[in-house]
Amino acid sequence: MDKERVLSALKLLAEDADGLAIIAAAAQDGLVKVQDIRFDARSRTFGMEINRFQWERAGKRMPYFRSRSVLAFAGVESVRTRGVTKDVDAVYSLMDIRFAPDAEPPAGVVTLVFSGEAKFELKAECLDVTLADIGPAWPTRRRPDHEKKRS
Repeated sequence: MDKERVLSALKLLAEDADGLAIIAAAAQDGLVKVQDIRFDARSRTFGMEINRFQWERAGKRMPYFRSRSVLAFAGVESVRTRGVTKDVDAVYSLMDIRFAPDAEPPAGVVTLVFSGEAKFELKAECLDVTLADIGPAWPTRRRPDHEKKRS
């Protein structure tokens, strides 16, 4: 196995809000197309393949890297979307992952917040989240910049 692949092999698991915050930070600015998002009601799983920006390796200057990753949720009872288009070419950037517990913990709602005000809301029996790189990293010229002013 080459050195680049070893450096990019991230695997995180979360079963509570603190763990979810770590996964949210690692997945922030991950790029995804709607065709790479799936909900399997039978197995109660929700997952997406993202092009994850490797914040853990990012400095102030290049090189920057992305890797193909899977973000998966188990114990998902239902999924609602808001602001998601049916355009198969649309690309969404993951901004945040939040959890709001129900009146009967550990159940709650996981909200995946994307650029452009798109959201996925997952009603889950508990937090059971995995983020794992599934391929080698590749270089990218752009580092996401949330402070950049838009005109």
